Amino acid sequence: MHLWLGPQVEALPRRVTTDDLTISQPWRPGSRVARLRASHSYRFVLLFILATFVFIMAAPDENWSQSGVGLLLTGTLIVAIWTSGLGWSLPRTLVLVAIGVAAAVVAPAVNNDTAAGAGWLVGAVFVVVIMAVVGLGVVDQGEVNQKSVVGAICIYLLLGLLFSFVYGTAAKLGSGFFFAQGTDGTAAIRLYFSYITMATVGYGDYTAAGDFGRTLAVLEGLMGQLYLVTVVALLVSRLGFRRPA
Repeated sequence: MHLWLGPQVEALPRRVTTDDLTISQPWRPGSRVARLRASHSYRFVLLFILATFVFIMAAPDENWSQSGVGLLLTGTLIVAIWTSGLGWSLPRTLVLVAIGVAAAVVAPAVNNDTAAGAGWLVGAVFVVVIMAVVGLGVVDQGEVNQKSVVGAICIYLLLGLLFSFVYGTAAKLGSGFFFAQGTDGTAAIRLYFSYITMATVGYGDYTAAGDFGRTLAVLEGLMGQLYLVTVVALLVSRLGFRRPA
């Protein structure tokens, strides 16, 4: 006995609803910029530092060159703040830009050692602030990764810039020659002397003349080597380690 169940109807496929689809977030203007900022990638900071290094080594020892260094440092600070993800409003950024531009405009108009020394001192202050911002950004990540190592390298390179600016301040504001070779040196020579001292190479073609300059040179050599064998070495050895919550 067969039971008739009526005409056979093929089952229709279930209509696809929006719940079954994975809808990606729409692209918004500035979304890529926001992702780069949140990534703590210090590549752009490193590029600004290298650009400052190349500019000092290549530019002539003129007043306008110091203005160019000031503008590059202002840009480096703004990029460092942006990359580190620190809370920073647009008005404060504009204030930094205004200070950098004002210094760049005033520096060529003042042609004396006192003003030049003050300019290098302001540059040293800017470098210290950049180092602090990058350091806070590295610590804020909560883990050790390749970006942390790049940030640490940025700080190491900034250390060499810092001492070269301090040497420039001492050379311009001091009473005698900064180098025992009977010269204050150009900005490029002082930068060369700074990194050679920090790397403890010590070619001997330039040596500090006074006690203050020698003290700075010894301090830079010690800080450079201790930084490499402690901070950078520790970061590399703990690469990929995430700090527990």
